[in-house]
Amino acid sequence: MDQNDTITERLPSNAGTTDNQARRSVANKGLTGASALTLKQSIFPVALVTVLFFLWGFAYGLLDVLNAKFQTSLNITAAKAGGLQGSYFGAYFIGPLTYSGWIVRKYGYRVTFMTGLCIYGVGALMFWPSAVYKSFPGFCGSLFIVGSGLSTLETSANPYIATCGPPRLSEFRLELSQSFQAVGSVVAPLLASRVFFKDTSSDDLSKVQWTYVGIAAFVFLLAVVFFFSPLPEVTDADMALQAEQCADLTGYEEKPLAKQYKLFFGVAAQFTYVGAQVAVASQFIKYSQESAGISASAASDRYAIGQSLFAIGRFAAAGLFMFVKPRLVLLVFMTAIMIFISCAMGVKGEAGIAVLSLVLFFESCIFPTIFTLSIRGLGRHTKRGSSFIVAAVSGGALFPALTGLAADNFGSYHLAMCVPLCGFFISFVFPIYLNTYCRQELDGFRETKIGYTDQRRGTIIGDINDAQTFEEMDKRRSVNVEKV
Repeated sequence: MDQNDTITERLPSNAGTTDNQARRSVANKGLTGASALTLKQSIFPVALVTVLFFLWGFAYGLLDVLNAKFQTSLNITAAKAGGLQGSYFGAYFIGPLTYSGWIVRKYGYRVTFMTGLCIYGVGALMFWPSAVYKSFPGFCGSLFIVGSGLSTLETSANPYIATCGPPRLSEFRLELSQSFQAVGSVVAPLLASRVFFKDTSSDDLSKVQWTYVGIAAFVFLLAVVFFFSPLPEVTDADMALQAEQCADLTGYEEKPLAKQYKLFFGVAAQFTYVGAQVAVASQFIKYSQESAGISASAASDRYAIGQSLFAIGRFAAAGLFMFVKPRLVLLVFMTAIMIFISCAMGVKGEAGIAVLSLVLFFESCIFPTIFTLSIRGLGRHTKRGSSFIVAAVSGGALFPALTGLAADNFGSYHLAMCVPLCGFFISFVFPIYLNTYCRQELDGFRETKIGYTDQRRGTIIGDINDAQTFEEMDKRRSVNVEKV
């Protein structure tokens, strides 16, 4: 037997061992039992947090329409309009690595949810004076505060969804929740073109004020809901226990954060992917106008169709995850993105819009899948690692500005798609790495039954109140049998 092999056979029931005796066999400081939440127990908290995904999907979808609106009403270039994305996504670089990352590690997920919502609400209210004075720097500052709030929410919501429930369904849960984020991105541009900015002159920004006042009211109300909601907390100790319980399937070993190479590769892939995704979305309307010679309103409708495909793609990917390994789905979808973004550079007319819409469809599952696969096996480093991946969303601050600059210099939004193409290529290497070097680990987490009922014993697998669970854990950690 190899040195790395561990004894994993089930011990006989230990009826004479008390819970306290069993718990002394492992370091259990901070355990809450959330590492073994069942599917039924996770439904309410996952559903409530999913509302947050819709919220920032709405904000993100509205941002892309505002981008085109400000280019016209404030008479600014495409490159300067990219400053809106720079402000919004620049906050993602600061928040998760500083205050929001610290809050989630110090006070837990629920407090971080409320903090993020309050920051978001303040940023939404700041749009009023910005719209009154038609101040582009004011809009950038407002979006920075909104981005700070949303980055704080993402620092907590993404890992919470990924870890709240049976670990084998982690990718499915986050993909499904992110699907409602995509729905928000569809609703926002439709409301913007048909309600918020309907029958307004090109330089009228008054409706922007009232739109964000309404958003602020809803956000503050949601913060109150989270204050009174009994959400189960998931601690670092819970995640360390869960990872250790899966060791026989995944080959998990406790490592310092500096040696979590998959995590850092995932951060790089997320940075370039999100940057490329935001670059495509921010220039989609202008690309459509150039490609098919249509009006801004008609181009907004095409963008809504593209975002609808994005939402459909997320629901489809969530369904695929029930039957196909997520690492394989990620590889296939990234390959399709590379193909269609390349075609979008040369194809014009309505066909060009259709090709770029297919890029949005295959973008659907990339962010949540990179996120969940990157934090697999981090154990006690899960919250900190999640903060790094959310900070990588700041790639959205760089690529749109570069794409806008390329459009200004080339005089073509088609040729400007070479910028997101470069970003997609870098992130394309990540699923190749996962399918080559991380197969055992990722497939092991998919096979684990933690959070499910042990039919033979009638207990929840991984339950911290189960004495046998702790004895098996202690044996896995302490007994290594050398190969004879």
